[in-house]
Amino acid sequence: MSAGEAEPDLSEAERAGLELIRESGGIHQSDFWKELDISSRKGSRVAERLASLGLIKREDTVYNGHNTYYLEPAAKDLEFSLLMAGDMLSPFIGEEEINANSNSFSQWLMNLAYEEY
Repeated sequence: MSAGEAEPDLSEAERAGLELIRESGGIHQSDFWKELDISSRKGSRVAERLASLGLIKREDTVYNGHNTYYLEPAAKDLEFSLLMAGDMLSPFIGEEEINANSNSFSQWLMNLAYEEY
């Protein structure tokens, strides 16, 4: 089961927890359950379930002198083909200044146009 398929089966607390982790970019489990206003026991179960579904990463850590877990969003499967035109990668990847009049951009657009036919 992929992460996208698992999300509809989440409880209200699990959905709220996943949203909190995604929005924060990562949170210690000791703060997680407090933010959700649930018990530490329920917070632990929510975190365990999200980790078992592959929606978050849960790693041992020490925080404020106590053993806890650090919860962070799991990396999603990325669709790199959206950046491709034929065998060319978008010329904008890694560029700080974008020049829409560049030759590489024109070639990339032409490859993209020819793919549709």
